[in-house]
This record gives sequence, structure tokens and C-alpha cells, in this order.
Amino acid sequence: MYLITVFGNLLLILAVSSDSHLHTPMYFFLANLSFADICFTSTTIPKMLLNTQTQSKRITYEGCLCQIYFFMLFAGLDIYLLSVMAYDRFVAICHPLHYTVIMNPRLCGLLVPVSWIMIVSLFYGTSLGVYLSSAVTQSSHASAVASVMYTVVTPMLNPFIYSLRNRDIKGALMRFSGMAALKGSI
Repeated sequence: MYLITVFGNLLLILAVSSDSHLHTPMYFFLANLSFADICFTSTTIPKMLLNTQTQSKRITYEGCLCQIYFFMLFAGLDIYLLSVMAYDRFVAICHPLHYTVIMNPRLCGLLVPVSWIMIVSLFYGTSLGVYLSSAVTQSSHASAVASVMYTVVTPMLNPFIYSLRNRDIKGALMRFSGMAALKGSI
């Protein structure tokens, strides 16, 4: 699942960056979300895979603090980027004639760095809920399932949810992979 997450998100980033038709605010934010998802899963999954392989659950205090810091940073970035994407769609739907004026390149460029410093309380609530529920119920299996759901499954599904039903992304992926040239020659 980790490799699918990384590959799917990298493919989406490459499709958006290589196709000039996708150089719009929505795809700019989508590529940033894909990058954040790669970083988010890469903070915990490699260590989890190592622990599974070695049957060891040890982590240094410094390693734990570093992992928690980056985990929360990229989780907050994910949620903030989703909020920015929702705002972008709101402007596109409710103010279509003013869309290019409101969502100008300067604002889009500003929203992404701001997203790096914003942490949304919704994710902190989820993380705190999993932490507290595991302390109360003493069920490591339920906690592990919940952790895998929001650290692996959601970032893995994001590129599929946001792109596979989109003709522009499908076209860009076809052009990127060279399938359009093969399809045209048949």
C-alpha cells in the first residue's frame, strides 16, 4: 500500500507538471496535496515496516519527537490544502466571472506557503481521539486499524479520488505515458 501511495501521488504530480493544460489553481493545489500525502505517509510507514520486519517496537525519544512533529506538520498541511481546494471550487462555482481575478497566481502562490504553517484542529482531534481511546480501551488492534486508515489508506486513495474521474488528468496521464501516440497510430 505504501508503494501504491507514493507511485500514485508521484504520477499525479508528474501529470500536472508536464501538461500545460493543467497549470490551473485546482491542479496546482492537487499536486501540492499529492506531495504532502507522500511526505505524510513517509513519516511513519517506513519505520512501521522496519518494526514489522525486525519484530521490534523500539524508537528513540528523539526519533519519536521528530516523527510526531513531521506527522502533525504534514497532516495539518493535508487538511489546509483540502480547505484551499474547497475555497477554489467555491469561487469557481459561485463567482465564475471573477474566478481568474480572485484566484490569481499570486494568491495561489501565497496560499500554499500559508498552508505549511497552518495546523487544523480537526486532525489534532482525530489524533487525540485515537491516542485517548487506545489508552482507555487497551485494544492495540483497534488502534492499529484506525492508525492505518488515516495514515495509509486515505493518502493512497486521494490520487484516485481526485483524478481518475477527471478527463483532464486522464488525458495528461495518457500523454505523459505515451499512450496517446500509440492510440493515434492504430
